[in-house]
Amino acid sequence: MTHQPKTEAPATAFSVALLDEFVRLGVRDVVLSPGSRSQALALVAAEFDRLGLIRLRVRIDERVGGFLALGLAAESGVPVLVITTSGTAVANLHPAVLEAHHTGVPIIVLSGDRPEALRGVGSNQTTDQPGIFGSAVQRTWDVGAPTGEPGEADAAARLARDVFAHVRGPVHLNLSFAEPLSSPFSYLPPTPVTPPTTTIADTLPAARLGDIAADADADADADAAGRPVAPVALELSALPGTVVVAGTGAGERAEQVARELGAPLLAEVASGAHFGPNLVVAYRELLGTANFGDRVTRVIVFGHPTLSREVPALIQRAGVETVVVRGRSADDYNPGHRVSVFADDVRVVPSESADRAWVGRWVAASRALIEPEEAAPDVEATGAAHAKAELAAVRAPVTRRALVEAVWRATWPHDRLVLGASRLIREADRFVTGKKIAVYANRGLAGIDGTMSTALGIALASQAEGARGTTRVLLGDLAFLHDVGALLFGVGEQRPRIQVIVGNDNGGTIFDGLEVGRQGGAAFEKVLLTPQQASVPQLAAAYGWEYLRVDTRGQLDQALTASTGPTVIEVPLPRE
Repeated sequence: MTHQPKTEAPATAFSVALLDEFVRLGVRDVVLSPGSRSQALALVAAEFDRLGLIRLRVRIDERVGGFLALGLAAESGVPVLVITTSGTAVANLHPAVLEAHHTGVPIIVLSGDRPEALRGVGSNQTTDQPGIFGSAVQRTWDVGAPTGEPGEADAAARLARDVFAHVRGPVHLNLSFAEPLSSPFSYLPPTPVTPPTTTIADTLPAARLGDIAADADADADADAAGRPVAPVALELSALPGTVVVAGTGAGERAEQVARELGAPLLAEVASGAHFGPNLVVAYRELLGTANFGDRVTRVIVFGHPTLSREVPALIQRAGVETVVVRGRSADDYNPGHRVSVFADDVRVVPSESADRAWVGRWVAASRALIEPEEAAPDVEATGAAHAKAELAAVRAPVTRRALVEAVWRATWPHDRLVLGASRLIREADRFVTGKKIAVYANRGLAGIDGTMSTALGIALASQAEGARGTTRVLLGDLAFLHDVGALLFGVGEQRPRIQVIVGNDNGGTIFDGLEVGRQGGAAFEKVLLTPQQASVPQLAAAYGWEYLRVDTRGQLDQALTASTGPTVIEVPLPRE
């Protein structure tokens, strides 16, 4: 029997039972935005937070809250609850839900709604919420308003278990509540029990719970008896002309397979595989170079590559066989519909025929192409000349390459690095050397939405578990302004160790490198470059963040190690 609180409002009793079961299942983080229709959920969450059962974060902007939850879940790997009221509040979660869908991040949206009788009749703050996220959620439940009937607490607990069983990405639980929307309650946490391993949601009253979006692949990983089926690994052997490509979400497995195959590793900077002896940083250049890219005959892809045009062009080339290892993404990566094989996993068969010279040529050529931006000082120079050269280097202005390399150097395994969708992630992908550190980027849809909110979620989740590192988020000025509301913390909430590093080149200069950039002109400046005049230091001060401005490379190195609390570091950059 589910724990029954003492309360007069069915909405509150149902909310207690629901959140109580989510906590028993392992949920520890809840993000909510204020609202009337969801007040029972909000007040129960506040009490659970007071008791230390969950970690509650309150955000007035639902879009910020959604991406904060995305970061929390991406770092922890545990589903995060997002609570909103009705109407536009739910729609504001859509960008974060889309990103979670395309990256397989577990988020549970709990939205308050009007009862069925008040829908479609012009009631205030009421819209068609069931199905509002479309195919971006794996499943949607539309739950009728509780009325206090016997068994509702147990039904709420079963509902939580059913929801939890389907979380392999975002899901949506739309909850109707009727007046009274909340009432005082007393809650005594029950004795901890082992979380259930099966779902019995099929016993829920059919008239009270409507499952409006069936999980299309609910039975894909079970046999006829309902027992889980282990994915079959595709066997791979060393083959001349093989390269391994690692996109976002690839993880360390891609680096391991590249080593076992003796293949060059073309790993994007946010792939989780940008390290190891087979790493080829200058893969773009080499894919277009004779005796390198033209010799590729097989491509093994992990994750979701998004940072180059050369990789999809390679896969679509005649005579190239491509194997894609499925990950958490909602879509199978298949540029030009030319992928030969999709596999859930791969297993490398030991072989003596691996061509070690093949990978060696790629690695050596890549290192030769990545020349230092500044020439090394003359070892035969006098002491005075050497000191003058060192001083000049410290006083040199910061370029994009210098910025990404400095941030990369400052970040270590106990830290977290978040890269926004801007020119800077591409600059990092071109130049930073191999290093086994935790790098994140919202590359599911590669939008600038919610970059700082995501980073704050990552920082809070990592540091809640005792991590002593710093989270650094590197982004452009437009991405900063687009998510500036993320700088607002809830009253009394923990403030993590985080640095927001803004490469400010006054607009979307990423468009300068695209075909449209060659046109130039006033229209290009107005609608694509979109220059801005916002004051970064005043924004930082308004939200209570420390602010540092960096103009030289010496100042940059100092700034990246000096701050401990939430800090905005502004780095002016030239447009070119």
